[in-house]
Formats: sequence, structure tokens, C-alpha cells
Amino acid sequence: MTNDQSADNNPYGNSETKEVYRQVKFIPNSKAVTLLLIRHGESAIADMEKPFPLTEGRSDPPLSPIGTLQAQALSARLAGYQLDAIYVTQLKRTQETAAPLCAALGQTWTMEKDLVEIFMGEWEGGIYRKYMTEGHPIAQKILNEQRFDVIPGGESNHSVTSRAVAAIQRIAAEHAGQTLAIFTHSVVIANILASVTHSEPFAFLGNDNASISEVVIADKKWYLRRFNDTAHLEHIKHL
Repeated sequence: MTNDQSADNNPYGNSETKEVYRQVKFIPNSKAVTLLLIRHGESAIADMEKPFPLTEGRSDPPLSPIGTLQAQALSARLAGYQLDAIYVTQLKRTQETAAPLCAALGQTWTMEKDLVEIFMGEWEGGIYRKYMTEGHPIAQKILNEQRFDVIPGGESNHSVTSRAVAAIQRIAAEHAGQTLAIFTHSVVIANILASVTHSEPFAFLGNDNASISEVVIADKKWYLRRFNDTAHLEHIKHL
């Protein structure tokens, strides 16, 4: 085959007679850890006459019917991934979201309590949803000041970030070179990503139910590779 013929089959032309360079790809080393941070599916509606049950003081509703569909769609999306471990929190909405994927892969989850959702203090049990929807004065303060500890008894961003980042570091140290699915919560994901990118506290708070955000840790450096991926939910977004 002549050089001209080779060039015809090479989208980058003939590289035998001169130096050519493709764009550099992101290729982490073999010990890098890929973390799929997955927000749980949509949880049950809040009814003030029937407050959510609490687990360790935090609201612990199950998934709603839509959340169950989201969990199934997420499982179908990730079933082809090589996942080396699956993590959940102590709250049932993360466990119910992970359950279809665990079943599909024949794996069990590991619980990581330090990745549990932020503590809403006196607004647990579903009250947070009511006051945020109604525009309570403290709700406005939460948004304006980008912090939840304006809620009586509420946890601070610093507390969430400290425990969540420490948990991720601990998990990553146990899984060098592996890919992990971590089922957690909106504020936890937002705080982790804000820490990675040095952004404002609420910059990533818009992560959707059953969305995937991806962080790679390589050589002690953290890289945000994906945020709020919901391609697997396109067929049920109208619900």
C-alpha cells in the first residue's frame, strides 16, 4: 500500500513523513478512582398530616412511583459498566435507588453513613419542602446566603463538606484503579462538587433525581468529569 493509500484511510492524514499531533485526551493513571455520584430517585410526597419517618433524626421517605421508574432506568444505563463497588447511605431512598442495579449486577452495597443528606434541624420530617414551596422567610435566607444552618438546628455547609470529602477520600483509598457507584443526596453531591471546583456553595445544587455526576481522583487531584447526566431518564422526564 502506498503512502497516498494509507492517507486515504487515515482521518488524520499521512503521519509517516512529518510529525502530527492529536488533541491530548484525559487519561488518568492506572490507580485513579472513578466515582459516579448518583442522587437517589424522587422520594414520596410530603404530607404534613403524616410526617416522614426519621432515621437517626433525618427524614427517611421511600421512593415515589416515579422514583422507582428512575431507579430502573438508572440500572439499565449502568448495568453494562464495570462497577467494582456500590455505596449507599442509611436512608432508604438511596438503597431503593441502588437495589435494581445491585440485582442486575449481582452485587451487594456497602453503607457509608458520612454521605448522608444534610441535617435540616427543625425542618426534618417534610417541613423543609413545605417552607421552601411557600417561600418562608428562612427559605429565602437559605437561598440568599447559600447555607442551611440558618434553619434552627440545621447543619452547616462546612460540616457536610468535611464529612463527605473525608468519606470519599476513605473510600477512594480502598479502591485504587476502580470505578464506584455512590448513591447519595443532593446537598452532599453539591458540596463535594463545590469543593472540587472551588465554586459557590449552591453552584451544583440543581442536580436532578437519579442523575449521575462523575469525579475522578488521580494523583491526589480531583477532576469533575460529568455533572447531572440524565440521558437515561429522557423517556420518563414528562412524568
